[in-house]
Amino acid sequence: MLSKSQARAFFLGGTFLFSAIFVFLTIDSVRQNDARTNAQNLTEDVLKGKEIWEKNNCMGCHTLLGEGAYYAPDLTKVVERRGVSWIDVFLDDPQAMFPGERKMVKYNFTKEEKGQVIAFLDWVGKIDANGWPPKPNIPIDSIASAAPSQTTTNVVKLTQPEKFSQLCIACHAVGGKGGNAGPTLDHVGSKFDADYLNRWLIDPQVIKPGTNMPKLPLSDTERKDIVTYLSALK
Repeated sequence: MLSKSQARAFFLGGTFLFSAIFVFLTIDSVRQNDARTNAQNLTEDVLKGKEIWEKNNCMGCHTLLGEGAYYAPDLTKVVERRGVSWIDVFLDDPQAMFPGERKMVKYNFTKEEKGQVIAFLDWVGKIDANGWPPKPNIPIDSIASAAPSQTTTNVVKLTQPEKFSQLCIACHAVGGKGGNAGPTLDHVGSKFDADYLNRWLIDPQVIKPGTNMPKLPLSDTERKDIVTYLSALK
């Protein structure tokens, strides 16, 4: 048992110690605030992007840093996960990227507004959020077949053009990896020649009216690289 004086000393000592720890942690948090919140990288585009985000009530469906609704995906790291090019095309027509799946409204943003929204999302993604959102603990490779065929192995070894990795892979799968909104492309080079693939990428609607594939913003060089890659998938 403690005497009254010992109990008083224990109480006062504990109060002082934990108060000092609290003050230290508060000061340390405030000191790191600007760096961890990415405040130094706030730009006019980021601020305007936030205004667009709020004006259109995007948090009514999406979450940022864990705050918002859970109807649609968390967008905290969407730029890191999808890339600027993919988001730019997606914002033009969400339904075209995921036909029959996405319920997102087509907002008809201007090119400038899209850039501002992307700038805001990119800024949010660089906030030090202590590891939020957590990454899946399931290895991506386990989604593909455990015993890939020889064809799949050869396909994976081909080097994908940058634009293909940014845009096409979101809807199409190659070697068991990619999206499922469009058909797999493992043997597309055996089905179509380079001229057809080139004309398809220039404007899919001209080749197949009513197709769900959107017209992608590709330069001549980017389109040529993708055609060369697709032609090798046999």
